[in-house]
Amino acid sequence: MTIEKINICTDSGKKVEATAPVIISASRSTDIPAFYAKWFFNRLAKGYCAWYNPFNQQKMYISFSKCKVVVFWTKNPKPIMSYLHILDEMGIHYYFQVTLNDYAKEGFEPNVPSIDERIETFKQLSDKIGKEKVIWRFDPLIITPTIGPRDLLTRIWHIGNKLKGYTNKLVFSFVDVKAYRKVQNNLVKETVFFTKEDVENAEANYAQRIEIVQGLKKIREAWHDQGWDVEMATCAEDIDLESYGIEHNRCIDGELMKRIFADDEELVYYLHTLKWPERDMFGNLPPIPKKEKKVKDTGQRKICGCMVSKDIGMYNTCRHFCVYCYANTSKECVLRNAEKHNENSESIID
Repeated sequence: MTIEKINICTDSGKKVEATAPVIISASRSTDIPAFYAKWFFNRLAKGYCAWYNPFNQQKMYISFSKCKVVVFWTKNPKPIMSYLHILDEMGIHYYFQVTLNDYAKEGFEPNVPSIDERIETFKQLSDKIGKEKVIWRFDPLIITPTIGPRDLLTRIWHIGNKLKGYTNKLVFSFVDVKAYRKVQNNLVKETVFFTKEDVENAEANYAQRIEIVQGLKKIREAWHDQGWDVEMATCAEDIDLESYGIEHNRCIDGELMKRIFADDEELVYYLHTLKWPERDMFGNLPPIPKKEKKVKDTGQRKICGCMVSKDIGMYNTCRHFCVYCYANTSKECVLRNAEKHNENSESIID
């Protein structure tokens, strides 16, 4: 078993089948903490939400009844921070992937707060929930006629120097342009740096990638000398950087959860077996098998290392309007969908 199926009753009184994941992703497809925090906690109170498959628009119901962990992705966690006590009270664990880039001069992220404000929010979140639960992402790395590898490294260095002691990990990736037509279109349409003929140059070539990685290794060593040890990892990249001490990341990371939520014995058992444990007549858990079951999330890209979870976000709903975003077709599409959002609805948009 990976995700259990159960029957639920909807807001309208209809009985339907729902998936009941142990781990919920919120979300790879949109920024729920920044824009849909109230909706998320309304649905948590209702016990379920609805989600539409982006490929066939089929409606699916997701129950929170078995949820033990929520993994949040965000560029601005500030709007959700005042709600986190609800998860604590419900016994639901969580951690954050916080993307903190510096593309202010280029305007690549037109609707995010200032860099200084985002850094301050990052630090506040870290103080509130613990640095091990706040992962810094500089993601993606984009090459332009005015941004080369050294420029990107300088920007990472400057932000990192302000995050010392507030996180244990930096995750990065290189922008994917060739694989996503809508990314190509938006980079050409929304920036002054690219044309249809040269937009693929936003992807770092092999030499540029190695220059960046070598620089990151030096940065990590410098931070180590200053007393700050930062793990570095790539997200969904096939390049092998083990010789630089850089691993392949798992955003939905079972090993991380075992460490930071170690006191939750039932969750630890699930993370080893992908089965929820049944206690015996004395209330004891079964012994954890020595052989760990590893199940990759088949809904993600081949090179993604995430374990199984259920994402509840929806494409074309993130109002940061980042020009490199693979989840938005266009700004106009997002604005149309924003008008359809109701914080009391089953799904982000109906």
